[in-house]
Amino acid sequence: MAKRGGYAGGMPGNMSNLMKQAQKMQKQMEDAQKQLEVMELEASAGGGAVTVKVSGKKEILSVEIDPEVVDPDDVEMLQDLIVAAANEALRKVDEASHSAMSKLTGGFGGLGGGLGF
Repeated sequence: MAKRGGYAGGMPGNMSNLMKQAQKMQKQMEDAQKQLEVMELEASAGGGAVTVKVSGKKEILSVEIDPEVVDPDDVEMLQDLIVAAANEALRKVDEASHSAMSKLTGGFGGLGGGLGF
């Protein structure tokens, strides 16, 4: 009687190929994450009154404030602009991360979701 599927003493051919593809994808994801970590993105609020630059690690690198918007009687507005710019910059990091991972996974939802990207 002939054996069906696989090779004597080894993994079936399809399983071996699948493992190689998974290892390749894992390496690509690690490379993409390294690229994201060194990325710098920025966003502005208030028509450029406040600009926040963040890293791909979601760390705030700098905050630039136009001196003309510094009103000692309206500190709350300045605080709101800083928060808005920071949130927009962080959203851009998430967008870049999602885009990079989608390219690797071919649009499969959920892959890479729990990997801290």
